Amino acid sequence: MKISFKYISYFLLFILGLSMTLTSCTSDLDVTPKDDDEFLSDTFFQDPASYKQVLAKLYAGLYVGGNDGDGSPDIFGLTGDFSSYLRLLFVSQEFPTDEAIIAWADDGLPAINGQQWSPSNQFLYGIFSRAFYEISVANEFLRQTTDEKLTARGVDATLKAEIVKLRAEARFLRAFSYVNLMDLFGNVPITTEKDPVGFYYPEQKTRAEVFAFVESELKDMDNTLVASGANEYGRVDKTAAKFLLAQIYLNAKVYTGTERNNDAATVCNDIITGSAYTFANVPYRFLFSADNNRNGAQKEVIFPIVGDGNAIRATGGGMSFILHASIGGSMNAADQGMNGGWSGIRARPEFVQLFPDATATADKRGTFYTNGQTLDIADYGVFTNGYAVKKFTNVNSDGTAAQRNDIPDTDFPMYRLSDVYLMYAEATLRGASSGNTTTALGYINKIRVRAGAGVVTATDLTLDFILDERARELFWECHRRTDLIRFGKFTGGSKIWQWKGGVKNGSGTEEFRNLMPIPSKTIQANPTLKQNPGY
Repeated sequence: MKISFKYISYFLLFILGLSMTLTSCTSDLDVTPKDDDEFLSDTFFQDPASYKQVLAKLYAGLYVGGNDGDGSPDIFGLTGDFSSYLRLLFVSQEFPTDEAIIAWADDGLPAINGQQWSPSNQFLYGIFSRAFYEISVANEFLRQTTDEKLTARGVDATLKAEIVKLRAEARFLRAFSYVNLMDLFGNVPITTEKDPVGFYYPEQKTRAEVFAFVESELKDMDNTLVASGANEYGRVDKTAAKFLLAQIYLNAKVYTGTERNNDAATVCNDIITGSAYTFANVPYRFLFSADNNRNGAQKEVIFPIVGDGNAIRATGGGMSFILHASIGGSMNAADQGMNGGWSGIRARPEFVQLFPDATATADKRGTFYTNGQTLDIADYGVFTNGYAVKKFTNVNSDGTAAQRNDIPDTDFPMYRLSDVYLMYAEATLRGASSGNTTTALGYINKIRVRAGAGVVTATDLTLDFILDERARELFWECHRRTDLIRFGKFTGGSKIWQWKGGVKNGSGTEEFRNLMPIPSKTIQANPTLKQNPGY
C-alpha cells in the first residue's frame, strides 16, 4: 500500500450528495446540487474521519475521474476515464508539441495534434472542467473546516491541529489547478471558500490577477504545510509549494509580462540546498518503473501522482492511459508489464533527433521502440508511423512483475528535483543575479552523467541547450507545451515539427494559439466570460 488515502476516497462524493455538473451558472461553476436538501456536507463532516476522506478525494481526483475509478464520473457529461486529470494534462501538454502524437481519431484529438483546436474541443472542455471540479471540492473542504465550524462540531484540539495541515494541502491542490488553468486558458474565474454557495456568475480575472492570487497562496501556506519530506508519501509538503512557486516565477514573463527569473533561481536554490529531497543516484529507468515509490527514485520526486493497480480502479485514466496507449505494433505488451496495447501515442521524429541515437546507447533516456516503426510519420493515424516510447513501465526495477497487468502501479512524477536543477540553470542563463553559472553547470552534468550522456562545458550551456535538455530529461512528464511557449517556439514558424499546423511536413501556427480557447460550453454556462483573442 503506497498511500492510505487511496482506499478511502472513491465513495466520498456519493456520501456528500454532490451532483457534479458544469452546465449552469452557480458558485464554483455549479458543483453543488440545485436542491439544497441534497447537500449533506454538514452532516457528513460530523464524522471526524471525514476530513481526511475529503482530502483523499482531492488527491484521487488527480488520477481518476470518478468515485469508483473510472466509474461514477465526477463531472456530468464526461466519462470517468475521459475526465482523468492526469490523462487530460498529458493530452493538452504533450500532443500539441514535438514530443508526442496520437493515432486516434476521437473528435478533437486530431485538432490537438495539429494545433487546430476550436472552443468546442471536448478535451479542452475536459481539462477546464476537471481543474474547476478540483477547485470546487477544495473550496467546500475549506468552508467546512473553519475554526467556527470545527468548534461548533466539538472537534478536539488534536484533530483541529491536524486539520490545519489538511487545509494547507487543499489550498495547494487548488493552487495547482489554478496554475494549470492560467497556463492553458489565461483569464479565468477565481472562486474561493469565501464565495457563496448559490446562483451567481463567477467573475473572470486577468492572467496577472490569477498569478498574483496563486503566488500569495503559495507563500502563505508555507506557514502551515508539513515540513519538507515529513508528510505521507504521495502528499504534498512545503517543498511542493516552493516548486510550484519557482515554476510560475520562471513563466512569469508569459503570465504577467514581467520577468521573475531572480525569484525563480532563489526558490530553486532553497529547494536544492534546504529540502529533504536529493538527486536519485539510480538508473534513469528506475524513476518510471512500477516500484518507483521505493526503489530509490522516490528521493527526488517532490510530488508524485500515485498509482496502484489494486487500489486504483482506473482502466482508462492516469498511467493506465499513458501505458496502454503507448503500446502497439510489434511491441510485446508484457515487456511493459501490461496486458495489451491501444496503439495510440508515439514520438515525433524531431524529438527523437534530440538524442544521439534511438537505441539508448549514448543517452539512456532515449527509450524508443523502433522494430517495425518508421521514424517518419507519413500518416499519424497509423501507429507504426513514428517511434514508440518505453519510458514508463509497469515492471519493477528488478524485473519482477507488478501487482497486476491491466492497471499499473507506476507513479507519475509530477515534480522532480531534476526539474529544479533545470529551472535553476535556465533562470541563471536568463540573467538571475542569485544564480551561478558554475553551479548550474554542475547540476546539468549531474543529470547527464546519470543518463550516460556525457558532461558538457560552460560554452555548451545556452538557452537552446536547456530547452533540448529539458525535453531529454522530462519528456512525457506534462511540461513541453509550457516550455515551448516560454521559449517562444510553440506557435509560429521558428520551430517546426511534423504535423504541426495539420500538415505532414509541419507549418507555422497562429500566435494566439499559445492560449487555448475558453470552452464554448463554459461560456454558455457563464455568458459574462470573454473568449480569448483569435477564437
